[in-house]
Amino acid sequence: QVELVESGGGSVQAGGSLRLSCTASGNAAGSDCMAWFRQAPGKEREGVAAIYRASGGTYETDSVLGRFNISLDNAKNTVYLQMNSLKLEDTGMYYCAADTGRDSGSWLGIRWGIWGQGTQVTVSS
Repeated sequence: QVELVESGGGSVQAGGSLRLSCTASGNAAGSDCMAWFRQAPGKEREGVAAIYRASGGTYETDSVLGRFNISLDNAKNTVYLQMNSLKLEDTGMYYCAADTGRDSGSWLGIRWGIWGQGTQVTVSS
């Protein structure tokens, strides 16, 4: 059963914008926190932004602060990542994730136990 389905990736020139969407179902729809990660070629996967379902509180990593915005539509069980002023270094595969508990050794102290299939974002000059 696919619990997280992403869409919205594509190719864009530097300075442009894209909006990613991730629709949750099943266990993912009841998660406390959802997030976007990305992985560039040859690099480790990194957390980009997270949102807490109950409070609406958000977190964005320093490299995207002021450019990316994460939001959640609870009625649609969909989390969005609005990406503006895109840079070449934003290129990578973007993954949606949902929490399945706590893990002090993981990003934000959360166990990201449910993952989407990923959507490619390519930024060119």
